[in-house]
Amino acid sequence: MIALVDYGAGNLTSVKKALAAIGAEVFVPAHPGELAAAGSVIVPGVGHFDATRTLDRPWVDAIRALVDAGRPLLGICLGMQWLFEGSEEAPDWPGLGIFAGRCYRLSGGTGAPRLKVPHVGWNSLAFCRAAPIADGIPRDAQVYFTHSYAAPLTPDTVASTEHGERFAAIVARGNVAGVQFHPEKSGDVGLRILENFVRRAG
Repeated sequence: MIALVDYGAGNLTSVKKALAAIGAEVFVPAHPGELAAAGSVIVPGVGHFDATRTLDRPWVDAIRALVDAGRPLLGICLGMQWLFEGSEEAPDWPGLGIFAGRCYRLSGGTGAPRLKVPHVGWNSLAFCRAAPIADGIPRDAQVYFTHSYAAPLTPDTVASTEHGERFAAIVARGNVAGVQFHPEKSGDVGLRILENFVRRAG
């Protein structure tokens, strides 16, 4: 059973529908104690990093306990950014800190004209290494993004994309993964990402 964490940051319904389409069983925990029943966890989200303040110490402790027990965790868009140490968007509030580095605002690049921020639309993935979350995803696959902040390129980066500058699009380490794009809005490629997570979750 997958726990879909609702912290008021949107897109919960569309993620639920996408998971239902691939036959996954999902529940939305009302409080951190209910996470103990989860086989895996997804933290979705759109919008401002400040929204993650709802994920206070009890939530953090419960999610970390599941990760330490070897259960899979997936962050989507803002949920992926929360897996890092923090973000310039809310500099006084920490992320989960599983991945090193801080998220930063996209600049739009140095060319003329500069690209618009937020970055909204379809971009291709450039893979730099293999990871179970990306099994079966073709090279240069197109996925759908909508965001103003991005995660840095680190050794945990599985795939990157570019919008004026290159940034992490998929990250993974051990049983934790994150995607900056929205798999629930990315057609067959997005569904394959979710299927890979569900398969990993058993």
